[in-house]
Formats: sequence, structure tokens, C-alpha cells
Amino acid sequence: MQTFLLPLAQRRILLLGGLALAVLHPFTAAAADEAAGFPSKPVHIVVPVAAGGSADKLTRLIAERLTERWGQNVVVENVAGASGTIGAARVAKATADGHTLLQQGEGLTLNAILFERLPYDGQKAFTPVIKAVVNPQILVVNPKTGINDFRSYLARAKAQPQSISLGLPGNGGIAHVAHEMIAQDTGAQVNYIPYSGGGPATLDVLAGHVDATLITLAAVTDHVRAGKLRALAVTTGYRSSALPDVPTMSEAGLPGFAVESWQGYFAPAGTPAAVVAKINRDIRAVISAPETQAKLEDMGFKVAGGTPSDMARTLSAERLRYAKTIQTAGITLR
Repeated sequence: MQTFLLPLAQRRILLLGGLALAVLHPFTAAAADEAAGFPSKPVHIVVPVAAGGSADKLTRLIAERLTERWGQNVVVENVAGASGTIGAARVAKATADGHTLLQQGEGLTLNAILFERLPYDGQKAFTPVIKAVVNPQILVVNPKTGINDFRSYLARAKAQPQSISLGLPGNGGIAHVAHEMIAQDTGAQVNYIPYSGGGPATLDVLAGHVDATLITLAAVTDHVRAGKLRALAVTTGYRSSALPDVPTMSEAGLPGFAVESWQGYFAPAGTPAAVVAKINRDIRAVISAPETQAKLEDMGFKVAGGTPSDMARTLSAERLRYAKTIQTAGITLR
């Protein structure tokens, strides 16, 4: 494992303050006119992970509703690879008119800490649009492992280090960092197997090729209900209404532990503020509609909403906590 250089991380964290994110351009008459005519052509939302995972499912549902609302096709593009940076780079280089958006969450912060170099300016490339949903990560295992609960998972990972194979929906992602928090708190050691997204990781756990995965709850809700996967615990400080019988990690053997994941949307830096505000309003309207909200909650998401500034504050609050874990684990990406 490569050495993580704290001074470099500290510099990145300080620079990330500028990610607040790219400051929205002031409202102008021209920008207001652009918003009035938006969208004037199909909108593309880049999901920087493989199809089939929770981010993909979320974005396809939102895209369907926005297509109905806007009268323009909203196209979801899965551009996986390099922990989401390939897809992010595509959006960073896109025309800043709102017709190309990026789906991302805490991974945007994590990548800016983890990567020595990025194919875009991690501090200036994006403007926040909306924090759409929050959701737990959930630890699930193939029932054939014989692991029945979170305590027995920790016991095996401590007594037999590396004996449990854990599929990661992306190296250096929130699941990786959250499990490192668990490892640092308990001494549990597993064998990490990185995948290009939640979909492939889930398929391999279902098939028994790997033992477990720590993944967004919405990606595996149906499999848990069907008994194909055994849920051990969720990472949040609260249980999910989608799987109310699954305990929190705090309840199940790790008091005080809590990590909340989220998904949101970003536009290229320089996108007119009026356009960003329109997209924000319309996504908020879509996700808060009773039918859509009920569907999202059934999948395991919790609707967030809020303003672009709210999402920027979330990014700022998470930086130091994640950087500390990454430094201790010695995680770096290239």
C-alpha cells in the first residue's frame, strides 16, 4: 500500500474550499433568457459508474420524470472507469449551458483527495446543482458464507484476516472509505475486490464469487427482500424505512458509527446561475412529487433537495473526516 502524503492532502483540502464549488455566475438578463428557453435540446446526464447500480437507477428515474416535465429527452450515459473521473472529465469539458450534467456524490470530494492528478481542475470544474438524495451504505453477504450478523462478520474478519472477500463498487469510493473507518475502529481486515460500479459487485456476490459488498442500500434492496443476499447492518445512524429490520452498525456492534452517503447533480463551471436554478427547481419538483418520492424511499433513498449552496456546505463538512481516514489507511489513486 502506497504512502499517503499528508501535506499534499492538506493542500488539496484547503484548495477544495474553492470547490464551494465554482461560484455561480450572477444573474443577468441574458442568463434569464437562457433559463426561459432551457432545455432547447436533449439533456445528457453522465453517470460515472457502470449500469445497474443505485446511482444509475436513481438517475434513470429522475431522467424519466424530467423528460416528461421538459418535453426534451433526458439521456443517461454510463461512463465508468478510474473511480468516476473519466465521466467527470467529460462533463468538465462540456459546454456550460446545462445540457450536460454530472451525477456525483461524496466521490467528487474523495477523488480530489485521493488522486495525485485529475483530468480536470477538481476545485473549479463544476457548479453544484442539487443534493438529490441521501442513503445508507449497507453491508450484505451471500447467505452461503454462514455469516449471520454484523458481530460475526467482525469476529471472522479479526480472527481470520483477509478471509472475507469484499466487493467494492469502486476503489477509493465511499464504501472503501467507510469500511476503512470500520477497520480502524475494530481491527477487522478483509480482502478488497474493486469493481467498476455497484452493479457488477452485486452480481458477483449473488453468484458467490465474492463474499460480501458494502454498497448503497438502494442497489440491493430487492435482493435482500428476496433472501438472495443477507443484510448485516446499515452505516447510517438511523434505520432505513425500505429495510426497517436491518440494524444500524451502531446498534449491531460498533457504537457511535455513522456514515451517510448521498447523490447529487453538477453542471460544468460557468453554467449560468439562472439555468442552474431552473434545473435545481425542476429536480426538486420531480423528486418531491408524492409518487416519485414514494418510489425512491421504497428503493432505499431519502429525498434531500435544497439549494446549490446547501450541497457545497455538505462537501465542505465531509472533507476533513474523510481525509483523516484516507491518510491513516494510506490510500492513493493514480
